Amino acid sequence: MTTAVFPPGTEERLAVARQAADAVLFEGYVLYPYRASAAKNRFRWQFGVLVPPSWNHAGDHCLQHTECLMEPKTGAELAVEVRFLRVRRRTVEELRDDGTYAPVPELRLADRTLATWDEGTEERITLTVPVAALDGEGTTVPFTRPAAEETEEIADTDGRLRGRLVRRHEEISGVLRISAAGLDGPYRVSRLSVTVENTSPWQARPDDDRPAALARSLVAAHTLLRLDAGSFLSMTDPPEWARSAVAACDNRHTWPVLAGEPGRADLLLSSPIILDDHPAIAPESPGAFYDATEIDEMLALRTTTLTEEEKREARGTDARAAAVIDLADTLPQELLERLHGAVRGLREVTGGQQPPGGQESPVDALLAPDTPWWDPAGDPTVDPDRDHVLVEGRAVRAGSRVLLCPRLRRSDAQDLFLDGRSALVEAVLHDVDGGTHIAVTVEDDPGADIRREQGRFLYFQPDEVRPLEGSCTTES
Repeated sequence: MTTAVFPPGTEERLAVARQAADAVLFEGYVLYPYRASAAKNRFRWQFGVLVPPSWNHAGDHCLQHTECLMEPKTGAELAVEVRFLRVRRRTVEELRDDGTYAPVPELRLADRTLATWDEGTEERITLTVPVAALDGEGTTVPFTRPAAEETEEIADTDGRLRGRLVRRHEEISGVLRISAAGLDGPYRVSRLSVTVENTSPWQARPDDDRPAALARSLVAAHTLLRLDAGSFLSMTDPPEWARSAVAACDNRHTWPVLAGEPGRADLLLSSPIILDDHPAIAPESPGAFYDATEIDEMLALRTTTLTEEEKREARGTDARAAAVIDLADTLPQELLERLHGAVRGLREVTGGQQPPGGQESPVDALLAPDTPWWDPAGDPTVDPDRDHVLVEGRAVRAGSRVLLCPRLRRSDAQDLFLDGRSALVEAVLHDVDGGTHIAVTVEDDPGADIRREQGRFLYFQPDEVRPLEGSCTTES
């Protein structure tokens, strides 16, 4: 259900962004082994869940707020599409001998086993608005989806009526608020604000569980934006002049990235899952496996190993789960081989013997050189045991003591445990791209000697360490 119809040009552009947005919408929808009885499928809906305001539990939120920068041209229009899943509870009822129906935990048919399950139906809230109309308070779009119930009779493979499925939607309500404000400075830049909020009037009771709240929630909620004239700025890698304005943007429970083809900036996806700019589905992917944290090849192979009984249950769990089973069972060998890996790019390298009568191709040089194109042991310009790098005006080399400060980059969760620890520099290494890496062992690590013996060090860049007193940092 939509609240507006986009013109053809806008619809075509948004369709490009939806290819990646679909992965956000259905991430974790049903996980391997794709059965309702599997433990991992009993606690679902983890990303972008906007709960009713009365459901006040830690970790759940009733709104998403996006702020980003845009450079609209005069007369530009902004297309907005909010997408989410609406939970639909499906219960199974068996036909009794007296012609009545009774709820049952599962219903075994010849080709599948049906069980109680929460399905997800896609909903969209869409509108197109002139950018000039967003100044000040902007525009507000309330929306409601009423409660509904429907039944589906279930027959076995022989045509005999066996039961029915009862599907029920609970009522949900929400509001979409959009506004924009021009920023001071020499550039025509505006800060765009988009808020999606669940305003459902349902009142949670003390004995209500999370599934009761999920039935009235916006699940996997995310927002697509498109400017028909102008562009968005990257929030991940903004131009230098816009960095302070980007840092001032307030994004809560979502993160905006440029969408669509690299090199274009008319599309933006604000996602509850952190993505890079221009996210895309790998061309090798044969279909949706609903688990972007896993590898398609592994999921396809594992799915083919399910027993026939497990496949029966998966097919009865959900239509999307059944599609995964069918996909894995019918995947041609040549497509399966494509999942094993792909070369995204090649670069020319030097070294190796030239073939007679011609120039060696970059591919040959990369994949099958006769001799190493670079031998670090034979390069007199590098010596990890003696090389040094200047940090805060002091030379840091093997034997130096340093204070670890990885918080400057926030590149790894492990950094939280290493921040502020003292370490011993084991080597200073230079890579072929001109980067410098400092190999260290943590001083109070009981396994430091083993790490040193095996050469298993932790690596930091020069701006992630500070020299400590008592280091052998004298210039030679």
